[in-house]
Amino acid sequence: MSTRSLLRKTRVGVVVSDKMNKSVIVEVVRTVQHPFYKKYVRKRTRFMAHDEKNGCQLGDKVRIVETRPLSRNKCWRVQEKLG
Repeated sequence: MSTRSLLRKTRVGVVVSDKMNKSVIVEVVRTVQHPFYKKYVRKRTRFMAHDEKNGCQLGDKVRIVETRPLSRNKCWRVQEKLG
């Protein structure tokens, strides 16, 4: 494993849109504790990711990795499908 891959951020999420060519939208859900009420709240973040093979479909669980900017909104790419 190279040191370059260790420095890149990775996220695991679900594909929520695959309507574009070679691009997917991945939704990453995380839980954070509310600062005052101390209850856990679900936060979601949507990333546009590059899918070179057009292999991802709606509902797929994928791992995305940070990369150089590929377009105005796209700076992540799909590393692998998880199931």
